[in-house]
Amino acid sequence: MTTPRRGRVPQRRIAETVADELRDHILSDDDYRLPTQDQLVKDFGVSYPSVREALRILETEGLVTVRRGNVGGADVHRPDEFSAAYHLGLSLQAGRVTLEDLAAGLQLLEPMCVTECAKRPDRAEIVVPALNASIDASAELVGDGVAFTQAAREFHDLIVSFTPNATIRYAVRSYIALWSAQEEAWAEALTRRGEYPSEGKAEDAVHAHRRIVKEIADGRVAEAERLARSHLAATQALVLDRFGDTIVNASAAMTRNTFPARQRPRN
Repeated sequence: MTTPRRGRVPQRRIAETVADELRDHILSDDDYRLPTQDQLVKDFGVSYPSVREALRILETEGLVTVRRGNVGGADVHRPDEFSAAYHLGLSLQAGRVTLEDLAAGLQLLEPMCVTECAKRPDRAEIVVPALNASIDASAELVGDGVAFTQAAREFHDLIVSFTPNATIRYAVRSYIALWSAQEEAWAEALTRRGEYPSEGKAEDAVHAHRRIVKEIADGRVAEAERLARSHLAATQALVLDRFGDTIVNASAAMTRNTFPARQRPRN
């Protein structure tokens, strides 16, 4: 039996160790800022190539963006529903999953979140005011196809954001972000061609949202779920009639920040 030769730890393994620790900091601290490369070399006692390789690992994961040149550095990006939607979209696109299939999945999952909102004992204080504010904002945009689509989609995101179970909340919001990106692309295309649905369709959506919130406020779980499923199918039909057999496009989720204005509630 021969004794294993001792040698230097491979640079890649060192870089992965550094990346593991930095990743933990990024994911556990909302305010974490990456030190300079000089500081990282000093803190970890490793070489500059190892630090640069560690940053490249984190960059491929979407957790940092490395700025090169005279004003170089690295910006931290904590994962959210948009980054999750992008990676989810890559899997769906690779699997040749269609928009029709994505829509069917949402018809199973989103109404479940509506029922959870209707069960919340604090719904009158927390859930209903936020949903009504979202509806009022979208109602003011009837007639502006793309802006209305974005505002109306935010209502659906809010519904899910108030779902108490965190696992369901993160998963379904990623699906919604992915669908919303496809729907906004559809709205822009039809608006350019002058074929966006009439204002009456937008007003119908606003009315449906108000009915759903009324059932949530009254705690009528079954009726809230039924209305949510019916409304979701109706709004999805506008996209599916034209693009239902289109493959999910992951890049749409990366290039669109679908709900930039509002800070999402955490529970």
